[in-house]
Amino acid sequence: MKLDALLNVDVVAVETADQLSALVQLTAPSAPGSTVTRTPSTLVVVLDRSGSMRSGGRLEGAKTALLTLIDQLSPTDRFGVVTFDDAVRVDVPAGPLTDKPAVKRGIAQIQPGGTTDLSSGYLRGLQEARRAAGPDGATVLLISDGHANAGITDADQLASIASTFASQRVSTSAMGYGLGYDERLLSAVAKGGRGNELFAEDPDQAGALIAGEVDGLLSQTVQAASLLVRMSPAVKQVALANDMVVSPTPDGLLVELGGFWADEERKLLLTFDVPGLSSHGLTQVATLELTYVDVPLMMEQTVSLPLHVNVVPGDEAAGRISNPFVLTEMAFLAAQASKREASRRLSEGDSFGAVSRLRTAHEALSDAMAEASPEAHAELEQEAGVIDQLRSQAEHGDMNRSAKRLSSDSSTKSRQRGRRPHNR
Repeated sequence: MKLDALLNVDVVAVETADQLSALVQLTAPSAPGSTVTRTPSTLVVVLDRSGSMRSGGRLEGAKTALLTLIDQLSPTDRFGVVTFDDAVRVDVPAGPLTDKPAVKRGIAQIQPGGTTDLSSGYLRGLQEARRAAGPDGATVLLISDGHANAGITDADQLASIASTFASQRVSTSAMGYGLGYDERLLSAVAKGGRGNELFAEDPDQAGALIAGEVDGLLSQTVQAASLLVRMSPAVKQVALANDMVVSPTPDGLLVELGGFWADEERKLLLTFDVPGLSSHGLTQVATLELTYVDVPLMMEQTVSLPLHVNVVPGDEAAGRISNPFVLTEMAFLAAQASKREASRRLSEGDSFGAVSRLRTAHEALSDAMAEASPEAHAELEQEAGVIDQLRSQAEHGDMNRSAKRLSSDSSTKSRQRGRRPHNR
C-alpha cells in the first residue's frame, strides 16, 4: 500500500507559533492476477421488512437486487440475510453459498410486516456476520426506509455498537431507502461501522448501490487499515479534517480506515499546532504509521513515513508559498463539513440556516478555484455545482431530499476518493 504526504508549507519561522496542514494520500494495491484465488468474502444483509417497505415497490426492488447479487458471489463466499419489522428473522443463515437456489427461495419468500425495530435486526445481523466471518472479516449492509420506532433508537448508541464490531473486523454500510428514513441515524451507523452511507430514492437506484457495495467487497485488497499519527515533542496538537472515526492516543491520534478496494485512493487532511521552535534546520513534526492486512496474503503490513518541516529565520519564512494541492483539499473538505451542517439544519427544520451555510461553501469553493490546478479546478467546480443544486432544492421546499443527499454525499466524499470497482 502506498503512503504519501504533502505539507501546505515547507518552512516555518523560528520562535513563531504556526499551524501546519498535511495532505495524506493513500493508495491501495491493484487486484492480484487471475492465477491468484480470491479470498472468500462474508456479507450479511440486514433488510427492513416493515410495512412501509411496501410503498413504491421498495421491498420487492431490494429482493430483486439481492437475487441478482447471489449470482455475483462465489459458492465459497459466505452470505446471509436477516430481516426485521417488530420481530427479527434470519431468512438466510450466514454461510457458504453452496446451494444458491435455496438461498434465492429464502429471499423470494420475504414479506412486509409491521413496525421498525431496527436495532434488534441490526444486532442480529452483526452476530451472524461475526459467526460466519473468515480471516478477512465481514461486512454488514443495513437497508431501511423508516425511522427506528422500537428497540434502541439513539443514533450515538447504535454508532457505538457499530464501532465495537468494526474493531472486531465486522464493518457496516447503511443504505437509506426512499425519503422517510432517519439520515442522522444511518449516517452515524455507517461512520461508526467504517462503511459507506448510501441513499436510494427508488428500486433502480437501490439495486445499483447494492451491486456497487458487492463489487467493492469482492475487489478489496486491503482490510483493517488504520493510520497512527505520532506527534513529535515539537507539536502540541493534531486534528483530522475528514469526518471519520478517530481515537486519541498519548502522543497523537489513530484514524480507522477499514477496507480498501483495489487501486482505491483516499485523502486525509491533518492539522498540527506547532509552537515557536527555537532551533533552525529540519525538524520532525510527526510520524505516520499505516497498518493494514494484505487480503491476498492475509498478512499484516506496516508502512511508516516521517513528516519534516524546515525552521528558518522569520524574513525567509515570510516569502513562503502554500502548496496548491493542500489548499485545494482544505477547501474540498471544508465544503463537506458545510454540507453535513446544512443537512443537520434541514433535519431540524432550519432551511434558512442550511441555505446560508451552503451559499458560504459555494463562495469558498469559487475562491479556491482561482489558485487550483486544472484538474483540481474541475473537481472544485463540480463540487460547487452539487452544492448549488442542493441549495436550490432546499430553497424551493424539498428539504427532506436535500438533507439526505447532503448527508450521503458528504460522507462519501469525506471518506473515499478515486475510482469505483467494476468487477461485473
